[in-house]
Amino acid sequence: MKTDKEIKAEFKKKASEEPDKYYATSVLKSEGFSRKKCSSCGKHFWSTGDSGKCGDPSCSGGFRFIGSSPAKKQLDYIQLWNEFSRLFSKLGYTPIDRYPVAARWRQDTDFVQASIYDFQPHVVSGEVEAPANPLVVPQFCLRFNDIDNVGITGSHYTGFVMIGQHAFMPPEKWRQDDYFRDIHSWLSDGLGLPNDEITFHEDAWAGGGNFGPCMEFFSRGLELGNQVYMSYENTPSGYKELRLKVLDMGMGHERNAWFTSGKSTSYETTFPSVMKNLYRATGLKTDSALLQKFLPYASYLNVDEVENIDREWEQVADKLSVNVAWLRETIEPFAALASIGEHSRTMLVAFSDGVLPSNVGGGYNLRTLVRRVLSLIEKYGWQISLHDVFRWHAAYLKPIFPELSENLDDAGKIIDVEIRKYREQKGRARKTLLREFTLPFWSMRKASRKQDELTTARLIHLYDAQGILPEVVREEARKQGISVEIPENFYARVSEKHEKNQQKFQTGKEKTLELEGIPATRALYFDDYRLDHMKGRVLKIIGRNVILDQTIFYPTSGGQVHDMGMLGGSKVVEVFKQGNVIVHVVDKPAFREGENVDGKVDRERRIQLARHHTATHIINGAARKVLGNHIWQAGAAKDVDKARLDITHYDQLAGEELKEIEELSNKIIREARPVRKSFMPRNEAEKKYGFQLYQGGAVPGKMIRVVDIKDWDVEACGGTHLDNTSEAEHIHILRSTKVQDGVIRIEFTAGKAAKDAIKGKDELVEELTRLLACEPEQIPGRIEELFGMWKQAVKKKKKIESKQLKSTKRFDGDSLEEASRILKTQKEHLPKAVERFKKELNIN
Repeated sequence: MKTDKEIKAEFKKKASEEPDKYYATSVLKSEGFSRKKCSSCGKHFWSTGDSGKCGDPSCSGGFRFIGSSPAKKQLDYIQLWNEFSRLFSKLGYTPIDRYPVAARWRQDTDFVQASIYDFQPHVVSGEVEAPANPLVVPQFCLRFNDIDNVGITGSHYTGFVMIGQHAFMPPEKWRQDDYFRDIHSWLSDGLGLPNDEITFHEDAWAGGGNFGPCMEFFSRGLELGNQVYMSYENTPSGYKELRLKVLDMGMGHERNAWFTSGKSTSYETTFPSVMKNLYRATGLKTDSALLQKFLPYASYLNVDEVENIDREWEQVADKLSVNVAWLRETIEPFAALASIGEHSRTMLVAFSDGVLPSNVGGGYNLRTLVRRVLSLIEKYGWQISLHDVFRWHAAYLKPIFPELSENLDDAGKIIDVEIRKYREQKGRARKTLLREFTLPFWSMRKASRKQDELTTARLIHLYDAQGILPEVVREEARKQGISVEIPENFYARVSEKHEKNQQKFQTGKEKTLELEGIPATRALYFDDYRLDHMKGRVLKIIGRNVILDQTIFYPTSGGQVHDMGMLGGSKVVEVFKQGNVIVHVVDKPAFREGENVDGKVDRERRIQLARHHTATHIINGAARKVLGNHIWQAGAAKDVDKARLDITHYDQLAGEELKEIEELSNKIIREARPVRKSFMPRNEAEKKYGFQLYQGGAVPGKMIRVVDIKDWDVEACGGTHLDNTSEAEHIHILRSTKVQDGVIRIEFTAGKAAKDAIKGKDELVEELTRLLACEPEQIPGRIEELFGMWKQAVKKKKKIESKQLKSTKRFDGDSLEEASRILKTQKEHLPKAVERFKKELNIN
């Protein structure tokens, strides 16, 4: 099979040879456009003029609209979406709200990077109907490959809105000419562009084995958007027309607003009030005349596309007839301020959608943005409050993204924790670097390209492993007489490294059974979680693995362990799912293929697992109420004796927060809320409940099972669940721990397991109060006192005056939890630890 890159090149050539077959040439001709070939890059394009250049900035002299936009309508950022959605509503499209930037309905990506991501894989495959067809959407997207370009080029972003124009049609309903005519209407009527100011480029697109022709549209050196007509599938036997053709038009919201204003940078039109406030807060004065001259050439400074960025700066300086060092010193503070405005907007949207900075996954890129913003603020000594910047962004975007204003409190708490971590890390960094610079590596002076790469690799390692910013390394190195240069694309290289690591991590495959021809197993446990008897026909036996036509046995999935019981006289020891087939692992099959067998599930185990699974949903809802809307399930496990829920959160949980979550969870149990379980078409479920459905992760299929705890929590979930919250009886939270950066684990019990845990806790408290001769609230104080005595007398061999425990300090919280923290041991080991200390100290 050919690669996407090979398919694109091959199909582009084919389409170029038959443009009338693959592009809306009849519409172009009717509007007075004619086909030409660029004398610079060789690309075929359409225009009404006589120029031999295609209009790409590299072929036509950069951005030529700045200070002189040909658009007859000047639209600010908010007006632009309003005008676009109004026009396309008249053309028969339905405007829909944006999707979250966290692509939780997908398993192959952390973030939405284009508007079409909203509809992959289920809508594009034809498995699920689109929320509207055709539609338009203002989709906020995240991409982190351009971090180093933000601010400098005047047009790059880490977070941007891609306005999507989409249609999902069978071939007989496909109307490519109409779709093209509609986008031309936007250019001519929406922006007020005459045809002689528009250039269309012929291109092709390929991805994921699908491909089709593409038409890009430019004006005065700026690409405003492009239409992809996804039409074909690449197969071993050649091109094959897709069952469902897809219109994928992506248009830069920021670029279009910038274009109509003709201002020097897109940042001033994307978040004008924020830039004004940032100028006011910092007192930064810009050379407007210089910026006006500089910006048309700023596109040349894309660090991803040039081999020698220093040479490009020199060439731009020559064009402006200024000194290159002076040019950089003048431009870079403005670029830093624009970066703060741009990065903070990305952070606000991501935080609002429940994505947290961390050291893993997509959260790593967010932390990179936070660190870059804080380092820029420090570098220039600016007094900028990110709380204020978030508030400015939310206020400006409220007409199209009102949810940002609703989540400002959460965003403020998250950034406060990140600022604290940043400062703590900086304090540690200097000590680390003092040791680092004693290594022979740093004594070498940069003398070759190889040495440059070694230095860069080390900078990336220090940043990646310990969070030490390259600017901090350079600053500390200078004090040691060591010269360090930071590559212009440093942050992009860090981001690329993490993306490769993530892809590598996701390539593992599990061993599978040969089940070809076996139909999907009918899962009877969906109908009634209390059902514990059944009859089923044996379809296949592979060793100890048994497949039935139907079953009541729940397979390990969704964090819930499998059922156990008996099957035709054989003990069921494990149950798992392979695709849509449920496999029972028995100790020794006592039946043959084709026979009907009786099945009986361990009822007590089943009910306890259902309690723990429903309790997980209850606690998840409680955590969101107590801690904020950023809470998302990051993992879960439900066993018989206890369960755990991992949630995304920016800090460790305080005792009061855990207590509040537990009390709120038990309130929901006492209220006896119904737990509704039903299968729904995916698109209907998303319309009704939104993307909170995917708290437990992406789920496959056109139909999804929805578990809805009335007015509390709703998730797409295939687990066994109670019918009413009251059946959980009681929830008891055991402890919380930080399992990784940005993820907190809550361990808990419910039902019988909760009663056993509480009884065990009471017995522990009673034993410790006896051993320490104190009240329950005084246990931590007495243990701390005893531990201190033991360290002095036994470890340090010092004489202590008194061995009598006198502490009366009272602890307002979980005394056992606090005592465990003091001694760094599990709760159940506390009595033995106390007895050992007393014995070694000769305390009765």
